[in-house]
Amino acid sequence: MILLESLVMDVSWILDDLNDPQRAAVTAPLGPLRVLAGAGSGKTRVLTRRIAWLLAVENASPWSILAVTFTNKAAAEMRSRVEAMLDQPLGGLWVGTFHGIAHRLLRQHWQEARLPRAFQILDSDDQTRLLKRVLRDLNVDEKKWPPLAAAGFINRCKDEMQRPANVLDDGTPAQRQNQRIYATYQQECERSGLVDFGELLLRAYELWRDHPNLLTHYQERFQHVLVDEFQDTNTIQYQWVRLLSGNPCDVFIVGDDDQCVYGWRGSKVENIQKFSDDFPGAQTIRLEQNYRSTGVILKAANALIANNTGRLGKNLWTNAGDGDPVQIYAAFNETDEARFVVERIRQWVETGGQRRETAILYRSNAQSRIFEEILVGAAMPYRIYGGLRFFERAEIKDALAYLRLVANRDDDPSFERVVNTPPRGIGGRTLDLLRDTARAESCSLWQATSRLLGGKALSSRAAHAVRRFLDLVEALDRDSQDQPLPERVSHVIAYSGLQTMYAEDKADKGEMRAENLDELINVSARFIAHCDPVITGADPAEPDWLNTFLAHAALESGERQAGAGEDCVQLMTLHMAKGLEFSLVFLVGWEEGLFPHNRSAAQERQLEEERRLAYVGITRARQRVYLCHAEQRRWYGKETQQNPSRFVREVPEALTQDVRARVNAKLRPKAPPALSPAAAMAAGGLQLRQRVHHAKFGEGVVLAIEGEGYHTRAQIHFPAAGGPKWLVVAYTKLDRL
Repeated sequence: MILLESLVMDVSWILDDLNDPQRAAVTAPLGPLRVLAGAGSGKTRVLTRRIAWLLAVENASPWSILAVTFTNKAAAEMRSRVEAMLDQPLGGLWVGTFHGIAHRLLRQHWQEARLPRAFQILDSDDQTRLLKRVLRDLNVDEKKWPPLAAAGFINRCKDEMQRPANVLDDGTPAQRQNQRIYATYQQECERSGLVDFGELLLRAYELWRDHPNLLTHYQERFQHVLVDEFQDTNTIQYQWVRLLSGNPCDVFIVGDDDQCVYGWRGSKVENIQKFSDDFPGAQTIRLEQNYRSTGVILKAANALIANNTGRLGKNLWTNAGDGDPVQIYAAFNETDEARFVVERIRQWVETGGQRRETAILYRSNAQSRIFEEILVGAAMPYRIYGGLRFFERAEIKDALAYLRLVANRDDDPSFERVVNTPPRGIGGRTLDLLRDTARAESCSLWQATSRLLGGKALSSRAAHAVRRFLDLVEALDRDSQDQPLPERVSHVIAYSGLQTMYAEDKADKGEMRAENLDELINVSARFIAHCDPVITGADPAEPDWLNTFLAHAALESGERQAGAGEDCVQLMTLHMAKGLEFSLVFLVGWEEGLFPHNRSAAQERQLEEERRLAYVGITRARQRVYLCHAEQRRWYGKETQQNPSRFVREVPEALTQDVRARVNAKLRPKAPPALSPAAAMAAGGLQLRQRVHHAKFGEGVVLAIEGEGYHTRAQIHFPAAGGPKWLVVAYTKLDRL
């Protein structure tokens, strides 16, 4: 046992730099305690100081303390901070993630847990591969029951503490099939000594539940249980803590119900809300002083989240002053939005700011594409935090591979990538035969396949499968040949089966991948709108848009994103941003249907989680935050009118500032005379009521002008084109008449 008597005499080093609520939490009497820690309120400091207090003042042994976090990085940081404060190692202290601690328990008690001593852990890829085998053994069509969707179902069941035998039967054939797959999969895991991530927690819970003596041993050992990010716990994690805690207990939880944003992973905000009901006598302490953001940013976040019901309630504040208003930018379209953001970052850097202190936060991964494009064009280094660049994503590579085969049947890498994607029963032996034939006859895989189909080398089943693939590619080419590029890309994505495969995938990434495929259609449409065939080397008279676009995609995918240590702009989803902070934050795409997402807006529970996500986004900012939305956005290759998100409206107008000064567009009694191009340039650009000519829309009259310089846009009435249109002037070819 580590002796800490010398620390008891002087505990000022634990408390000196804490505010009153932090000090109250650290020194609270033993017993159940809920600490509601607002964004930027110093929760990690409170957790580590609480452990130090237990050791130094409450005479707790390191052996008696269990601290649970949600990432291995956070666990390592917590341990190192406590050891640094005490200036000695704490070997008996258990600090780890739920999964890590469960794994440790199962290794120590493998016999009681009914596991082989050398049981192996399945990662997500291993689990998917095993499920593919299970589906084959059950003669289940992978197209109708994708392995990823089956994995999602199984993981959700385990999170809800449901074994195959007690999965609720809702009477549908789909539920019965899922239950059958789950049961067979679990039998295979038991036979092979395999444990997936969900099984770690469920098996550890059952270990204590089914062995009272073992549970008593750990309840007596871990007299002090501390849990971080409690709002992110799911059913099994919450019940695991309840079971271990016993009665009486010293359970110290830290969390923020306003930052519960992982409901789609199984997190339940109710866990932190009902803590005082399930742990009688629990106290609640609120940490509301924020050490990160300005007063205006905090007031905006408080006003936004106040629209949620059932909150435990807190009000963030700071001594740092109000700072700048929340900046609102109404972009013409997504391209204007991206250009505005990149220009503001450029200005930030020119005035001494660092790119690494700026972040572009979006709701959906698919939104990163246009920002990548503008950042590359501006030669501004960037990094996608926790994700891949757009053209590096697997689903985008799959779609491009189909398009390349449509353009060139002899593209072997593309052939190999999609010949069995979506799965169509073409196995490894068949592919080996195709490769051997191509090598022996010095031909492409496509040609080798055609030749083998003319003989008897392939089994009837394999021949049928590869013939279907060849016919599919031929049909994709034939049926889309006369379509414009965006429609052609859309056709290939839809009829190749990729769109259906990801749309039906109910796992975490299925919807995200489907959205990325939709964005590829938008990318192709923007490419057509802004591409100069001469610059790309295409024939101006009859440009081959498909091959030109594929070349563009290949060149874009070759662009290197910045390394982790470089001074670069940070791009990430709002979910990935949780726990991070930046001086300058751009919250983009705040439009109805995009954020809140259209699938969430009609369901109060999901809408409130979306609002919590907006709250998280605003509170990432230290100095300045921009809320950006577009009036038009390209969906599925078509321009649609967008409405600002309700979350924009929920920020009080007194806290905001419209970035652009709008120009009054009232008609004057007499229009100014038409200017020559030279006179217009000399006069500094466009003027109201000026006549202009556009290459596509013909002659028009300027009705309104907004913005300045890099972001000037004008509303121009084009009689021949159906009326007024908004154009971004800096990027539009206009001849003054």
